[in-house]
Amino acid sequence: MLNYKSARGYTGWGQLAILCSFVGAGLILTAIVQLIIGSSLISSDIPLTQSGPAMMKALFKPENIMYLQLSQVLGTFFLMFLPVFFYVLLCHGKSPLWIGFSRRLNLAQVLLGFCIIFCANIAANPLADLSKYLFAFFPHLNKWAQSLEDDYSSMVMAMSGLKSYSALIIAIIIMAFFPAMFEEMLFRGAIQNLLVRWWKKPVLAVIVTSLLFSLIHGSAYLFVSRAILGFVLGWMYYRSKNLWINIIAHFLNNAVAVIQLFLMARSTAKPDMAKLDDRMPMWLELASIPILYGLFVAFEKLSAQKRATIELEEQKLWIKSTPQYNLADIQN
Repeated sequence: MLNYKSARGYTGWGQLAILCSFVGAGLILTAIVQLIIGSSLISSDIPLTQSGPAMMKALFKPENIMYLQLSQVLGTFFLMFLPVFFYVLLCHGKSPLWIGFSRRLNLAQVLLGFCIIFCANIAANPLADLSKYLFAFFPHLNKWAQSLEDDYSSMVMAMSGLKSYSALIIAIIIMAFFPAMFEEMLFRGAIQNLLVRWWKKPVLAVIVTSLLFSLIHGSAYLFVSRAILGFVLGWMYYRSKNLWINIIAHFLNNAVAVIQLFLMARSTAKPDMAKLDDRMPMWLELASIPILYGLFVAFEKLSAQKRATIELEEQKLWIKSTPQYNLADIQN
């Protein structure tokens, strides 16, 4: 653990510091870009102390939906994609295999991955209800948690703008594909890969990554259930070694939610975000746990050969990138 170094000689702590620095820089860039976009929508006469709420109000107007969508895409691009790109380039090299991009996948793996995520959502659903129940005992915390949910729901509804099929396609790209790709690159491709290689404790690495994954979504009620989903995504990536499977399965999961929003928007004047999380029958929630286990067993068997091939390719990449090491050093 203490001797681990990246392909270009950076220690685990060094890589973590570099990644955090790039993410911090991405956060600053995101804030600047969103400030530029927001300030272009409000009057220059508005006092500085009121500009923040005024920009948010302007962005949430239906006529400004393109600006809100642009703000979201650029925000995730600067916060997640660019930091990972420069981190991998600096610490490892140009090969996309360093963060798990491999062409060795098939349709069955992707479909199983989507089924695993779908089942995990059902299994984790009661945890969201339990969280709401526990928060109710702490009125101040509950008020804060509810405000987070209201803000998130308002942003999603404003950003979706699902009034036509063309708007649906744009929403699927912006709200389903880009978040899935950028989140998987940051959390599984960069953070989880770093922690697994550094700590040599995959379960702990997946747990820590899943907690960070849930934290960035900014939901108190759904923190535990999203952490469970993050763990499932993390373990699925660890057992497949292929980030494309995670990205596509994650994207399909997001797309289902966007399509649900679209159908609700066409059937009612004001869609209710809460209906996306309607409770499943108790028997289905209980049945989802053994089904999830069975899906993972099937996924493991289906991915074993491709995982072994990818691991061999990674070892060859290590040897090529770090001639001072030999194969035995890398395996240990």
